[in-house]
Amino acid sequence: MPTKQTSRAIRSFSGDYHFLSNSYHVDILLDGEWYPTVEHAYQAAKTNDPGERDKIRKEKTSSGAKNCGRGVQLRDGWMDNLRVQIMTELVRQKFTSHRELGALLLETGDAELIEGNAYGDVFWGRIFQNGSWVGKNMLGIILMQIREELENE
Repeated sequence: MPTKQTSRAIRSFSGDYHFLSNSYHVDILLDGEWYPTVEHAYQAAKTNDPGERDKIRKEKTSSGAKNCGRGVQLRDGWMDNLRVQIMTELVRQKFTSHRELGALLLETGDAELIEGNAYGDVFWGRIFQNGSWVGKNMLGIILMQIREELENE
């Protein structure tokens, strides 16, 4: 179990911090269906097609769900604010419905949460490039926002 962090960054959602990852196995409810990870639910939320959603839900791994999600017919407004709104709702559900995960999130203290990755995602995360971190880190921002909400409960 991680110890409470103060004023430092967590740059990898693996090992002791895998619970921060969207691939962490925890039941997530989306539109009346249960998904095995936030990643599965997020990829399914990209489309309104029930068949595509079902295929994603049944994927054995979060990477399989992500690959499936790349080929779906995107719902209207997805690339606008809708994707961030839905990600926020799913991540919030993860940490409020599963109180043990909420407690672990609180134990990250005031550490900056960075979804560091090597696959080039500079929207949801950051990559280390030319000696510095580059990217929006939207997942990290969402996690820190939800941590603050939990602190204020």
